[in-house]
Amino acid sequence: MHWPRAFRAAHLVTHDAAAAEDIAQESFLAAVRALDRFDRSRPFGPWLHRIVVNRAIDWTRARKLRGEVELVDVLPAPDAPERTDDTYAALGRLAPEHRAVIVLRYLLEFTPGEIADALDLPRGTVNSRLRRGLDALGDEL
Repeated sequence: MHWPRAFRAAHLVTHDAAAAEDIAQESFLAAVRALDRFDRSRPFGPWLHRIVVNRAIDWTRARKLRGEVELVDVLPAPDAPERTDDTYAALGRLAPEHRAVIVLRYLLEFTPGEIADALDLPRGTVNSRLRRGLDALGDEL
């Protein structure tokens, strides 16, 4: 039930299927290890997505620091049409923090309040990142 959304969130932030699978698996393990800290009066999904998205952001930052490039930037993948879509490519060029909130809001359909809870951010920060991310996305397109 939670696996497809966790994998999708990680993939949309990282743009790397193998990394997304690793991140989703590691996130589930981290969640199991931290179950004693989970507030059972709250939904599990947003808590898990917080772990997934934070790990995906960290992976993306580390990749950028290492100077890695995405294969899609070098060689288009004909069997993956979504990778050649202008919007998808523009989303991949956003800062990880902006990409994460846009993925959570518009692709995974979290509310801004749920995003704030999931990422442990003030609601104003979520709104600001959404606005800046959408502005940057508009400039790219």
